[in-house]
Amino acid sequence: MTEPLRVDRRTTIKWMLAASAAMGLPLPAAGTAPSPGAKGYGTDPNLVRIYKPGELWPLTFTPDQRRAAAVLCDVIIPADDVSPGASSLGVVDFLDEWISAPYPAQQADRKLVLEGFDWLDAEAQRRFAATFAALGPTQQVAICDDICHAATAQPEHAVAAKFFALYRDLTAGGFYTTPVGMKDIQYVGNVPLPRFDGPPAEVLRRAGLADT
Repeated sequence: MTEPLRVDRRTTIKWMLAASAAMGLPLPAAGTAPSPGAKGYGTDPNLVRIYKPGELWPLTFTPDQRRAAAVLCDVIIPADDVSPGASSLGVVDFLDEWISAPYPAQQADRKLVLEGFDWLDAEAQRRFAATFAALGPTQQVAICDDICHAATAQPEHAVAAKFFALYRDLTAGGFYTTPVGMKDIQYVGNVPLPRFDGPPAEVLRRAGLADT
């Protein structure tokens, strides 16, 4: 009997991102991102200039929230033998800018993310009498396993599962739009190629796109 293929979260995310890039599907883009009190949309940014986090609008995360954000990023995309964990590539800054942007969609995400951090800490205190960021990796993963798949999450975890899905997508978008992340999934863009064969059949199958 053939041993079933087992893949970790990081490998699955890489497959999804590779298939999406090849199919031209939209991905979360790192960029401008909050102050709830910001007025209007302002002028278009100078796209030639490199902006520092918080330069376009005030950021949101407190020091404790930044620690929780970094830990959760690395639970979702940990370091491996190819590339570092998500938090070391500025993904926390991207997330902070994203939820701080003065636009309706990002403001809705802001509420969900901040409430999600509160839920993680409350759940960590209930189970292990510590904040989420202070837990060990095994305990952190145990909590995330309960909310990482909305279809199987318990009813009382429905909102937390929605938060995790958003956070996972934003983390992946921030990580895999960095040069290191693009190299990780072997994405080649803006480079002339003699031919393009598309993503491997196994990647399409795993992403549910084999028949498209």
